[in-house]
Amino acid sequence: MNHLKDKIKLDFRSDEPLYMQLVRQVEQLVLTGELNQGDQLPTVRELATELRINFNTVARAYRLLDEARLISTQRGRGTYIWEEPTRETVERLRQISLAELARRYLDEAAGLGYDAPAALDAVRDNMKPGNPEHEDVGADQAIEVKNEQTQQTQRRTSGE
Repeated sequence: MNHLKDKIKLDFRSDEPLYMQLVRQVEQLVLTGELNQGDQLPTVRELATELRINFNTVARAYRLLDEARLISTQRGRGTYIWEEPTRETVERLRQISLAELARRYLDEAAGLGYDAPAALDAVRDNMKPGNPEHEDVGADQAIEVKNEQTQQTQRRTSGE
């Protein structure tokens, strides 16, 4: 059995849920050929223990991977990489990841007091040509620009 735990790097400080990090990394390992059709994955409990996370987190990731037909769990035999991902499978995984990312973004915006239209306006503002975040700037500059944009959006929505 491969050593999946050595290939998975979870960021406990990330805004991305751990189960989505697992999904994304297993997908990437398949796409890069580090995991191949027929490779056996650890059981949910084994991987959860190795990564020191809740087994429900691994179960959720495995369920998404199974729904995307990237893995197959066979009772009594284990969990295996099911097949080489088709374009359809890769696109479905990308759509699941995008939907989760959008949900998290809207949740975070709501936590800051913004409704969905204001959050979408902020996205549109960031997509405009000439936006400094689309140029090659340093991380500190990008953070400063993002903070300024957030403050501008807050002023707009509060009516200042």
